[in-house]
Amino acid sequence: MGRIIRRRIMEDVKWLLRRCGLPILLLLIFVIAGVVCWGELHTEKQKVAEEVWEPPVEIENSEAETEEAENAETSTESAYWFIPQASDDLLTEEEKEQLQSTVLSAAESVREIYKDIVIADAPSYSSGIGEFTKEQRKAVVEQLGRTGLVSVEEDTAMQNHEAIEAFYADYLDGQDSMVTVFEVQRDGLIGAVTFIYRKGELQTYYIGIRWREGGMPEIQGTSVSNVAEIKLTEKGYFIYAYEYVIAHASLRQYWRIEPLPEDCRELTQEYISGLSYVNYNLLVTDWDSSNVEDILMPCMYEDVYRISTGENLKTEGWKIPAEEYERIMTTYFPVSVEQLREHCGYDEGSNSYEYEMIYASPYPPFGEVVDYTQNADGTITLIVDGVWPDYNSDLAFRNTVVVQPFEDGTFRYLSNSIEQIELELPPIAKAH
Repeated sequence: MGRIIRRRIMEDVKWLLRRCGLPILLLLIFVIAGVVCWGELHTEKQKVAEEVWEPPVEIENSEAETEEAENAETSTESAYWFIPQASDDLLTEEEKEQLQSTVLSAAESVREIYKDIVIADAPSYSSGIGEFTKEQRKAVVEQLGRTGLVSVEEDTAMQNHEAIEAFYADYLDGQDSMVTVFEVQRDGLIGAVTFIYRKGELQTYYIGIRWREGGMPEIQGTSVSNVAEIKLTEKGYFIYAYEYVIAHASLRQYWRIEPLPEDCRELTQEYISGLSYVNYNLLVTDWDSSNVEDILMPCMYEDVYRISTGENLKTEGWKIPAEEYERIMTTYFPVSVEQLREHCGYDEGSNSYEYEMIYASPYPPFGEVVDYTQNADGTITLIVDGVWPDYNSDLAFRNTVVVQPFEDGTFRYLSNSIEQIELELPPIAKAH
């Protein structure tokens, strides 16, 4: 099971890697996967990938540490000591101290939200928080935003994003510039990422803030990294790539600085979030009720179950009771029980379906609803953009997905069509 990582766990960890690029999150993914232990963790140098889709490549553990790892700061005072550090800092020590002071002051301004949190017995590289809710994250982002700071978290629109637009305009004009973005992580840790453009070079200076009892903030560590490229798209995605990518991390990092309209965000959450472009054929095949068999694959049930119930799938003996499987699948797709039993691994002896694990896929795209039509027959036609930040695209392809909502809150996917825009589609999955 060393290389088999449950997709849902992988998604959570990759989200963290994508968002902040912290090496300790790389540690977490290895711990979960059981691939290596702390003492065997090494950094690998990996150039930013070409902007074309390539099949997933397994990265073996290397016994040789890279030059960056050897030259990295080894002080345990920083939780990020084994990130490859930039050899030349664009900021002076005085500027770094001023930024640290500013970031601590910002953290003090949201101390009230953190004051009653439970401090876990956690290592120094974590936030120190036992539990931090979505509502608390949103409150922190909005409070920081009210003080004029650029702030964001995954479920809240970026506050004061105009500062990033100004920074990017300066960058395009060749003018020295800086901007700091405060990102609130799922566990309550605040990461302040300062982008510096100076003398024609790009860097980030990262400051992590963790918490002590009573909502007392403290600097967890700092890190300086060279940035290979930045891009601000017309749709409002700020995409950037580090000069060297930590092994198993995302190729590029990103934020959506221009928020989706609220109705499109809700439709995305309701119908599209949680579906995969790379693990099965639902979103990469043109289909309707006439050829729905083309998308029936056992592994897709795990995601459909989560969409239906809001919970992760648990099985006994790698079997799923036929009654449950067929009830959910015939609700969410225009399929018959006979079609399911023919294509989805039905076992007549146990009257069950075999659970097929989804394997982790690196660098997957995701979909977001950008437009929709309420049809006269009660169905909804969704226009879905495939966003692929790892390959520098916020419009890799475009889907037209038709769904039929039901009064009980469930719904049915009726059809999908897809068009390549900026990138080729991922290969169509093959049934096992």
